[in-house]
Amino acid sequence: MIAQLENLKLAKWWEPTKNNKILCTLCPRYCTIGEGQTGFCFIRQNIGGKLYSIGYGRPTGFAIDPIEKKPLNHFYPGTQILSFGTAGCNLGCKFCQNWSISKARLDSTNSIEATPEDVVALAKRYRVPSIAFTYNDPVIFAEYVIDISKIAREEGIKTVMVTAGYIDKEARKEVYKYIDAANVDLKAFTETFYYKLTFSHLEPVLDTLKWLRHETDVWFEITTLLIPQENDSSDEIKQMCDWILNNLGDTVPLHFTAFHPDFKMRDKERTPPSTLRMARDIALKAGIKYCYTGNVHDVEGQTTYCPNCKKELIVRDWHTILKYKLIDGKCRYCNYKIEGRF
Repeated sequence: MIAQLENLKLAKWWEPTKNNKILCTLCPRYCTIGEGQTGFCFIRQNIGGKLYSIGYGRPTGFAIDPIEKKPLNHFYPGTQILSFGTAGCNLGCKFCQNWSISKARLDSTNSIEATPEDVVALAKRYRVPSIAFTYNDPVIFAEYVIDISKIAREEGIKTVMVTAGYIDKEARKEVYKYIDAANVDLKAFTETFYYKLTFSHLEPVLDTLKWLRHETDVWFEITTLLIPQENDSSDEIKQMCDWILNNLGDTVPLHFTAFHPDFKMRDKERTPPSTLRMARDIALKAGIKYCYTGNVHDVEGQTTYCPNCKKELIVRDWHTILKYKLIDGKCRYCNYKIEGRF
């Protein structure tokens, strides 16, 4: 056991309880974990009365993606990003489209070994300017995120969290310390949806979004996967857009993406493109400056327009940029400053 423990990462954010268990305080799930057991996420384990991050240094594989696939449309568009995740997740989304990874335990997943230095070296080897923590939720391998993002910052490489935003208020301060950007899944705008379909709660996610906007300099964008008859009503979309405007402002890019049947929701139909266009229209009319559609072929819905003169500035076809009309982050036609990192 001692030899094994030498190769494991002692976790942060936990405390012993009176019944000889461990309380994990990394996310609002606050799992109470008995000896030998893991939390809901599968990769934080009680071994000998201490909590270990058993997913540390054990990614399930790497890929090089366009940054637009995260999706991030206002964070160095047209660049590539090194993407990876681990096994496990701290949410239980019935519609998960990465369920083969997020619902897997390390002992049932083909993981590889990679130190934080290895990950950064891989990004440098392939000359990609950014690293994405994605596929499953990076909150659960937060220690790994911190160590990688710190080294990446020193090497001039950006780091990106692709996350549901379900993280404890204290833990997030350290987790995001060296993070440059995030895409946060705002999965719906009702507590009923969050409770029944993700086994989590809405309010902590809203709190994370407000914290990112008002207390950090992390660039972030929001994604909502629209699922037929679950979170795609015009009333709910309008309420969500109004909340974003009132709490985050009009400059946070919003992505509406199409659902396809997967995991435990295979009986649902795909999201019609018309639903995405309806949602985008509601957002734009409400006053959100940048709204996009995803998982469908929709050049208009994937194009960045100048909020001032309405000209096309970044024309996208899926994840390919066809036209780029920004100069130093400004509209080349009217000199309007476009929010983002360019």
